[in-house]
Amino acid sequence: MRRVALIVNPFASSVTDDRVEAVADALGAHADVDVRRTSHPGHAVELVGEAGDDVDAVVVYSGDGGFNEALNGLAPDVPIGFLPGGGTSVLSRALGLPRDPVKAARAVGSALEAGRTRRITVGRVNGRRFGFSAGLGIDAELVRRVDELGRTDEGRRPHDLAYALAGARMVRGRRGRFEPVLEVEGLGRAAFALVANCDPYTYFGAVPLHVAPEARFELGLDLVAPRGFGPQAVPRFLAYALIGRGQTRARDILYLHDADRIEIRCSTPIPLQVDGEDLGDVEEAILEAERAAVAVLVPISPD
Repeated sequence: MRRVALIVNPFASSVTDDRVEAVADALGAHADVDVRRTSHPGHAVELVGEAGDDVDAVVVYSGDGGFNEALNGLAPDVPIGFLPGGGTSVLSRALGLPRDPVKAARAVGSALEAGRTRRITVGRVNGRRFGFSAGLGIDAELVRRVDELGRTDEGRRPHDLAYALAGARMVRGRRGRFEPVLEVEGLGRAAFALVANCDPYTYFGAVPLHVAPEARFELGLDLVAPRGFGPQAVPRFLAYALIGRGQTRARDILYLHDADRIEIRCSTPIPLQVDGEDLGDVEEAILEAERAAVAVLVPISPD
């Protein structure tokens, strides 16, 4: 029988002991399941690496932070599945998995039994892999501000409303103006940079935000970087993200599609995030696409 390492982040927003048991049972209909719980930041990297070639697949039940760690510990050619356990769980949703973790586990288990995988690109920035996004500036600062709010006694992060409120305070504090502080090699200066590996870039509750509507898991990386960002640009950019068009042709936005490498240099150290995780301040970001690098267990084949 197939063997699966189920990596669980017990601190993720919607993970409970009962749900872990239900997820393990759903996977257990298709494979022998070894449940391994994380206990500290970075632990998923270790656990996924330790599983290595001893299993037929790794399945991660977590939020996006745990998914990111798993991608950074994954051995070559080991299939991986992602079960939504966080407040947003962008990666699993963007891959077409149900938002209910037990239903997602059934879909992943069926995919494992059928040998059905989807080869996707993953990004890498300054050596760190990411599954769906990386950002310099505004969105990374937003991640940091929400992290500074702290976690609950159970170790859980704030939900989407906290991001909306933090974003509104950040824009208000700067009077809606963000100056050009970085240089995208070959394109020019910009106020901030959003790099996408898929569409949508993220979600606000049930609403997808289409920052880079042409981005696809099977292609390279897409860049969206406003040259400047003043009060009039804020509502226009949000409208672009909601309707999923406009930004790719806007004259005031730098845009790259299906890129293998993006080099960004900053005038001053600015925040960097990957998959919603704060990586600190950087003066340079080298982003590269690892095409077809990871085999993902998926419920259906892409269109």
